Amino acid sequence: MSEFERSRTMPAMPEIVFNEVSDPDSLNRWLPMDLHAHVEDPPAVTVHEDRTGHDVRALFRTRPDQMRAEWGTRDQGSYAGWLQVAGIGSGASEVTVHLSFFDEEHAPSRDAVHVSLDQSLERLAEQVRLRVDRAD
Repeated sequence: MSEFERSRTMPAMPEIVFNEVSDPDSLNRWLPMDLHAHVEDPPAVTVHEDRTGHDVRALFRTRPDQMRAEWGTRDQGSYAGWLQVAGIGSGASEVTVHLSFFDEEHAPSRDAVHVSLDQSLERLAEQVRLRVDRAD
């Protein structure tokens, strides 16, 4: 099993960040650019991965009381992840993303995962910034 985790601070209240994360219509705006989610009947989603060209049946659930999103593959159970939003005071939040790959043979390289996580957190930060700007 391979596990990866990255965190990033965002200059927004945790509720604003979590609202962006938990909106199924906004998933493709902050997921890594090579992943494309198609929301079906929540929590069911299909994720297309450009790297492999495959569509994977997945689940995406949110836990608003915990400000947490969880996801993973539906059929083969080879992948799971979560994202946690935490307030850190002064109107800022920390977002932590954790990924677990249970099938080492099909896991991406450590460098590829780190790049994807960093890009995803950067994209999420931009979406949060736009959301805050619209609210002003």
